[in-house]
Amino acid sequence: MMLMEQTQVATAALPVAEFRDHMRLGTGFDDDGVQDGVLETFLRAAMAAVEARTNKVLISRDFLYTVTAWRDLSAQVFPVAPVTAIGSFIIVDRLGAETTVDTAKYMLEPDMHRPRLVSTGFVLPQIPVAGQAKIAFTAGMADVWGGLPADLAQAVFLLAAHYYEHRHETAVGEATMPFGVSTLLERYRNLRLFGGRN
Repeated sequence: MMLMEQTQVATAALPVAEFRDHMRLGTGFDDDGVQDGVLETFLRAAMAAVEARTNKVLISRDFLYTVTAWRDLSAQVFPVAPVTAIGSFIIVDRLGAETTVDTAKYMLEPDMHRPRLVSTGFVLPQIPVAGQAKIAFTAGMADVWGGLPADLAQAVFLLAAHYYEHRHETAVGEATMPFGVSTLLERYRNLRLFGGRN
């Protein structure tokens, strides 16, 4: 299994000005934007950490999901949520020949925690030996920052501020998120039931 991000969140979509206000940086920073590059870096790092902790994509973007075998012959769970559209579904054989799967043979089963690619028949198309399935899809909770749930946006700001405030520390500390961030994220985390299968 491999998940690759195909598009990044555009710089214009990041709330750098709002984060600058959240940090209450001095007017000198506000006037010349000297800190904007640094703030953007910490915002991106905090977003990545929040997404990794929750398996939720915050700002909508495109991904490519590659698998070599189905865990369930009738459906495949996506590794992130919420998935909003499936762009393409391709079976690749061991020699690299590609076959595009007809859209009538599968569908997206939306879910906030475990969206699935589901066969409209009995089983998904067979993946050849040494072959793979490539599924291009779009995922995201919102198209723009302002569309995010307030608690998730606040969690990103709090974590980015934590990274900013501790940017000069060289000692290795505990690899845990600040308590306030963890509390805000708790309701978005996946619960693993039945040994994590589907």
